[in-house]
Amino acid sequence: MKMPYFPFLGVLLFATCSKSETTTTNTRIVGGQDTIIEKYPSMVQIEYFGPWNGIWDQQCAANILTTYWVLTAAHCFNEEVEFMRIRAGSTYRMTGGSVHYVDFVRNHPDYDDQDGYYYDADIGVIKLLTPVVYSPYIQKGTIVSQSFVVPDNYPVVHAGWGGIYTAGPPSYILQDVTVYTINRTECARRYRDGLSKSITDNMVCAGILDVGGCDACYGDSGGPLYAGDVIVGIVSFGENCGDPFYPGVSASVAAFSDWSVANAR
Repeated sequence: MKMPYFPFLGVLLFATCSKSETTTTNTRIVGGQDTIIEKYPSMVQIEYFGPWNGIWDQQCAANILTTYWVLTAAHCFNEEVEFMRIRAGSTYRMTGGSVHYVDFVRNHPDYDDQDGYYYDADIGVIKLLTPVVYSPYIQKGTIVSQSFVVPDNYPVVHAGWGGIYTAGPPSYILQDVTVYTINRTECARRYRDGLSKSITDNMVCAGILDVGGCDACYGDSGGPLYAGDVIVGIVSFGENCGDPFYPGVSASVAAFSDWSVANAR
């Protein structure tokens, strides 16, 4: 699967945040907390099969739209679908719940990964071969309405099984963390000035500005950014994990809600 040149925001989840320590890979970003799938039953894991080693490995996440369809990041599906499946209804990475193989994927037609670094319109829907069965552990997610604007400095939540620090190992237990939406103009300025990369109107930035330590990380791409119990973002990219200068970036679901609903059928 094609990855950006910096680690993906996967989830590092914390009750509180302190100064981020992402320059070394032997220091865990503090504040992580375990959670359970019953709290986020619309989340699923995306697993990839390595034909060279015969092992399935979770590398992305997704969000249930209907029993046959899930919503994720477009960049999570640059491989053949026969080497991909989802796992629903489990708190634990790579075990438990129910497994469903992929029929096909529809990525947004404006998705752009030409420079391999940042992604506009980084959103897609996945059709499953067999339906998920709703239960206390598996539920349809609620996505934000088209064009809705989440205010700046609004508390939002990442959840997932991704790396526990930059280039670090994934979490075996589902994690969650509260961060805050960052003004898009300020987010764009930081990425433009420091990395010469663009933040578009199709993105939402979130983190703890100038503090860091709370974020998503590699392995959480495609997972949710929640405002309350509504999915407002799909984890897309970032610079390191929990970086104090660069907020994490998610695809803005509000920019693609109508497209997502129309294509998940």
